[in-house]
Amino acid sequence: MAAGLPALLLLLLAGLTAVNAVSAQAGCLHAAREAALATARGADGSAEGARAAPPGAAVSVSVDGDLVRATVRAPVRALGGRLPRITVVATVVAAVEPGAAGRS
Repeated sequence: MAAGLPALLLLLLAGLTAVNAVSAQAGCLHAAREAALATARGADGSAEGARAAPPGAAVSVSVDGDLVRATVRAPVRALGGRLPRITVVATVVAAVEPGAAGRS
């Protein structure tokens, strides 16, 4: 019983870290979607993505012809303080809408 307790605690920490990473991934996906859609409509996608992104996330938006690509990267700290950080990334591609402002 006493030998299994540290293993159970380690399993619990790993599970909580995984839940934290999945939550951050969902936040990154939401922020990337907001950034891509805002840029496709002619607005400032980086600002929209930064508003929706998890804390500490980096948002990048690029336009290539008729496609907008938004990428959001966020660090996820493992629950054990000495463990390395995990970086989650979400990328979304959207088509530029016809008649969008700033489009040539």
